[in-house]
Amino acid sequence: MSEKICFATSNLYKFEEVSEIARSYNISLELCNVPKIEVQGENLREIVLKSAILAYFYSNKPVLVEDAGLFIKALNGFPGPYSNYVYKTIGISGVLKLLENVENREACFKSSAALVCENGVIIGEGEVCGYIVRSPRGSRGFGFDPIFTPYGETRTFAEMATSEKNKYSHRAKAVSRVFEKYVELMRTT
Repeated sequence: MSEKICFATSNLYKFEEVSEIARSYNISLELCNVPKIEVQGENLREIVLKSAILAYFYSNKPVLVEDAGLFIKALNGFPGPYSNYVYKTIGISGVLKLLENVENREACFKSSAALVCENGVIIGEGEVCGYIVRSPRGSRGFGFDPIFTPYGETRTFAEMATSEKNKYSHRAKAVSRVFEKYVELMRTT
């Protein structure tokens, strides 16, 4: 039996990445038709939990919310949970400008995902660390993908196909943990 989950996102690249993972758990995703809810906060886990609960009340069906941030060590974790806003305002060039004369380019992408269904709430988190390259490379993915290379790779996320990125991705780790718990929950209910 294939499970259907509503994914609350307007980002089609994110939808593609998560859908690929969902299929491996025999779960199909559909885009939610819920009002855009932009919960802000200092903590990704709290942001997705609040957003998923609100989206569940609108949709009245199992709903998944995922949020991620780029945490740059030399910038004390900036932009972190504000990554989307920073991307929209100063963009990749602005972040590279902030790191212009910085040698330590370590960074981690972190993700939190929350799924709310009639049986409860499931939360998963994921992280991948690597470094910020000196100039953007690649045309795939979205956000800061063109400037982030995970440890163990020479390519940026934007130079990888979705299936390759999902082998490293913070988002893939977070939603996989959610889907594993969801499948188990559905077996026991």
